[in-house]
Amino acid sequence: MKKTIPWFSLLLVLPMLLFGGDGKKAPNFSLQTAEGKRIELAKLKGKVVVVNFWATWCGPCKAEIPSFVKIYQKYRRKGVEIVGISLDEKGWAVVKPFIEKYRITYPVVLDDGSVADAYGGIRAIPTTFIIDRKGNIVDTHVGYLSEEAFESKIRARL
Repeated sequence: MKKTIPWFSLLLVLPMLLFGGDGKKAPNFSLQTAEGKRIELAKLKGKVVVVNFWATWCGPCKAEIPSFVKIYQKYRRKGVEIVGISLDEKGWAVVKPFIEKYRITYPVVLDDGSVADAYGGIRAIPTTFIIDRKGNIVDTHVGYLSEEAFESKIRARL
């Protein structure tokens, strides 16, 4: 017997095939930077937001950060925001010197234990989510992200 797929099921799958990501609303978070500035995802609506889970001891994280800094400088004025969410258990004691050493100019916050869970549990780092201007997750990448691939993902959302 031949099985057919109802045409309307294609309507459900097509956006994901065309645009990548899972299209679901990005979980909101509100965390402070080392300087005490509060970063709340909901207040970044209207921008393309990159949420990058990382740690100071992670080799691939260290390797991709210079590209993130470069791309942030290049696309910030075009409506791109990057938020680095550190998963370091030793907190600001290790993260602050790392920010200075790598000259990270985008906001960095510490996960309070709830954000990684809200994003489905981070199983490997780095893990990067790209959130569109409407607040939907449109791309998820686990592992090192080259500068060319990262810039391509950003340009596709502008």
